Amino acid sequence: MTVNFQDLQRDDLDHADSQDYAAKYDKGLTEELVRNISQDKNEPEWVLDIRLAALKKFHELKMPSWGPDITKLDFANIRYYSKASDVTNAKTWEEVDPEIKRTFERLKIPEAERAMLAGVGTQYESENVYHNLKSQWEDLGVIFEDFDVAVVKHPELVKKYFSKCVPITDHKLAALHYAVFSGGTFLYVPKDVEITQPLQAYFRMNSMNQGQFEHTLIILEEGAKAHYIEGCSAPKYGSQSLHAGCVEVFVAKKAQMRYSSVENWSADTYNLNTKRSIVQEDAVMEWIGGNLGSGTTMLYPCSLLVGARSRADHLGIAFANTSQNQDTGAKVIMIGRDTRASVVSKSLSKGGGISTYRGLVDIKASAENAMINIECDALMLDGESVSDTIPHIQCANESAQINHEATAGKISDDVLLYFQSRGISEEDAKGMIVNGFLDEVVKTLPLEYAVELNRLIEMEMEGSIG
Repeated sequence: MTVNFQDLQRDDLDHADSQDYAAKYDKGLTEELVRNISQDKNEPEWVLDIRLAALKKFHELKMPSWGPDITKLDFANIRYYSKASDVTNAKTWEEVDPEIKRTFERLKIPEAERAMLAGVGTQYESENVYHNLKSQWEDLGVIFEDFDVAVVKHPELVKKYFSKCVPITDHKLAALHYAVFSGGTFLYVPKDVEITQPLQAYFRMNSMNQGQFEHTLIILEEGAKAHYIEGCSAPKYGSQSLHAGCVEVFVAKKAQMRYSSVENWSADTYNLNTKRSIVQEDAVMEWIGGNLGSGTTMLYPCSLLVGARSRADHLGIAFANTSQNQDTGAKVIMIGRDTRASVVSKSLSKGGGISTYRGLVDIKASAENAMINIECDALMLDGESVSDTIPHIQCANESAQINHEATAGKISDDVLLYFQSRGISEEDAKGMIVNGFLDEVVKTLPLEYAVELNRLIEMEMEGSIG
């Protein structure tokens, strides 16, 4: 069985359900709101303490200087918490609110779960509405829960790792996240367990001026293997929305983790996500990302290569369309001996969109014989779009090897003429060239999700002539 993402239409992504529930929740960030969120979730006191400390830090810290200008974001006009349904964490789709269920059916999430996934979590606004793991993985000790549920069911395990990879003091947006986080994913894979099917979480914002702040915490014990896929979308209203999630990944000795995301927020959305992993001896971390849709994106998955012979691979696609600023890249901090990393970034810009690769390589003095290779390729589809490459490289060990290559260009008129001379239209020719340009990243996804990403790119490409 396969999932026919090729049938996915723009209306499936832009469709909005009723948002009458939103009127019950105030906009703006206050201590009262933070306390109410914690009380609503029946959290232990130590979690509330983290929230309140983060709120204080948010007000103290300045806006981040790394990344694009986000000073037009109006924090006072965001709704930081709302619930569309009283039913949360249903174990069957029949239990989910019918209108919400129809939205996820349009996005083909239940179909994907049946066809290829070990487990699925779906978040709608601030709450998970469905979360399920196949019993064969539960029997092996795998824990796959809504993060809010994990805080209550597995408090000691969560407390050991929560905010240890991305601290509340990291930057202003991280502090904001920790003050109002809600929902997300908790994944724990025991020693030597290999999950052979991907797990997925899908995050959906529905109402105007909504904020979403899911927390994802992934722990792989020694020798474990897993693949987690994240999907996101939101309708367009012409008024600001905010996504400021946080991902913490702990990859133990000889473990292998792949984290894939296909993010397609609306042009209203500020996508200001923080993702980071700590990678131990002989372990591997892979980040694969497709970023489209959002008006402004700041996303730089980070790998801390702590253990000897640890490795990180970063592969990313960014597509900036009209009035969009896709500021994406990677951060690699190399600490252990003989660490290895690669970064492959592919960007597209169209209609005056701005696509930027912004990356950090930090090789510490302890990182003997570290090696990293970075490739940044940019393709501009017209004469008004913009592409930039902004690398930051710091090296404190002379034995390190660093390779950085960057190319930028437009589709050649000669190449288009060649295609047209063989009866292929200009629009189809551009689509074929773009698919070839992105193939290195797309082919790393499971087949169904490669099809989905290609379909999303096709929708962005529509009307690319003229």
